Amino acid sequence: MKCHVCGSELESIVTDLPFKVTNKKIVIIEDLPIHQCSQCREFLLDDFVMERVEAILEAVDTASKLEVVEYAA
Repeated sequence: MKCHVCGSELESIVTDLPFKVTNKKIVIIEDLPIHQCSQCREFLLDDFVMERVEAILEAVDTASKLEVVEYAA
């Protein structure tokens, strides 16, 4: 798969990514499978991964400012 930004190859990796849910809430999802460009570091998520991320973000506690959640496929 090619990067839509620079045209380099995308690599399948597992990493941790932050998601800003509200102005005062950040959720870090650990062990997230993504495709990342080896040159410009742009990344893509598969549709099924993004659906799971959305479900995780909808279920988080909005009372805390920071939450760390493991992506369990």
